[in-house]
Amino acid sequence: MEQIYTDILIIGSGVAGSYAAMHAASLGANVSLVTKTKLLSGSTPLAQGGVAFPSDPNDIPNHLMDTVNAGRGLVDEYVSAAILTDALAQLNNLISLGMNFDALPALEGGHSKPRVWHIHGDESGLHLLTFLHSQLPNQVSTFENHFAAELISSGGNVHGAIFWRDGDPDKPVAIHAGSTIIATGGMGQIFSFTTNPDESTGDGIALAYRSGATVRDMELIQFHPTVLSNGGLISEACRGEGATLLNKFGMRFMQKYDPAGELAPRDVVARSIYGEIVATGEVCLDLRPIEDLEHKFPTVFNLIVNLGLDPLKSPVPIQPAAHFLMGGISTDEYGATSISHLFAAGEAASTGFHGANRLASNSLLEGLVMGSRTADKAVECASTTKYNFKSNGVAGCSKDSQPVIRKVMANAASVIREQTSLAQGFDDISKIEVGPAKNAIEAETANMRLIALMVLKGALEREESRGSHFRTDFPETSQVAFHIGQQIDLSCAVRD
Repeated sequence: MEQIYTDILIIGSGVAGSYAAMHAASLGANVSLVTKTKLLSGSTPLAQGGVAFPSDPNDIPNHLMDTVNAGRGLVDEYVSAAILTDALAQLNNLISLGMNFDALPALEGGHSKPRVWHIHGDESGLHLLTFLHSQLPNQVSTFENHFAAELISSGGNVHGAIFWRDGDPDKPVAIHAGSTIIATGGMGQIFSFTTNPDESTGDGIALAYRSGATVRDMELIQFHPTVLSNGGLISEACRGEGATLLNKFGMRFMQKYDPAGELAPRDVVARSIYGEIVATGEVCLDLRPIEDLEHKFPTVFNLIVNLGLDPLKSPVPIQPAAHFLMGGISTDEYGATSISHLFAAGEAASTGFHGANRLASNSLLEGLVMGSRTADKAVECASTTKYNFKSNGVAGCSKDSQPVIRKVMANAASVIREQTSLAQGFDDISKIEVGPAKNAIEAETANMRLIALMVLKGALEREESRGSHFRTDFPETSQVAFHIGQQIDLSCAVRD
């Protein structure tokens, strides 16, 4: 097995991982940045919304209030205040490095004022990540097409990971590290309809959980309200610019659900759209009120035109889709997990910043700030101790199980949930057989199975409705906010 030694190992090359790599290298660390596909992949390049920076320090309390209101009682205000306070420094750092933001901030759902800074209109994530990669110094070694098979763990510590080059178990690479940062993004691919790319299968969360890290609130999944039939997302900013939601009869309906109308928080808008689709059969987004649509939102315009529709002439059909995980690997305000020398940042982590419902465009903000903060702590705490490692084997499931998982999750754990379908879904996915993984696809499928079980178990245990989690049999929100920790039976884990 090839052996590589580095100060900091970062798994995942999106905004959190790439910015963490930049920052760790600036502190003098040697960094290995590893991704299972291409460097420019994941959810970050797909992000149309910008970065919700409180660019004026006086706006921090208002931004915090908007974040807390959206999060429905589960936002950690201490962590959130720390993130928002650090945000201005990261904005100034990016600008000093040559990052060009659009001239004026935009208004998006749930925000009390315009504070979302875009980059090249609705191509913010792509241009941000491309810029971050252009800034990576020589002491950052990048590894593409390396699947993270298992963490190197011993005695309650993590010291790197085993990768399969090109997804092949016969091409193993051990990267030993003083600190390891998981920044692998979300898990939307466990659903049949999602805005997430193919690689978003929850691998990093599954790796951390199998190594003993605390994982929480996996049932808290945001469904983006306005998604096209091809999975293309229509940015929140379009509604901020005047786009309206219409039912089958061409009537606006959001005002009857929330005084903020189309600019209500995402959980409200997604449920409202879902209810209107059930009641009338269809919901459309009318983009005609937006002046110069094709130039302001070129990505959105092209996505719609590619479906054979003309948004300048008529409204376009939309529906909610799985979009963002608020739960994940539990961390503190510096990205530290419950396992020594293991850190997490970005969507794979649960910092408490998003609570039960993420505020629009707070994700890129969190990725940048927590990428920086996590790198600080990872470099500070990096260990020089080397451990002998014995593999427990890598679990795998047949690739044929993937559509089964997606169908079950779509039926049981989508926008609307209830006891019977959740319990049946948990039973159905538990029956999927697990054995030794013969390739990365099988290992990835086992990760999807584990993540799906976490979501279903959390949704069953959360006997209330809160934020993105809505149960028809428990429609009220508990007066006491609480987190759901995960305890999934790993007795089927594979051993040599």
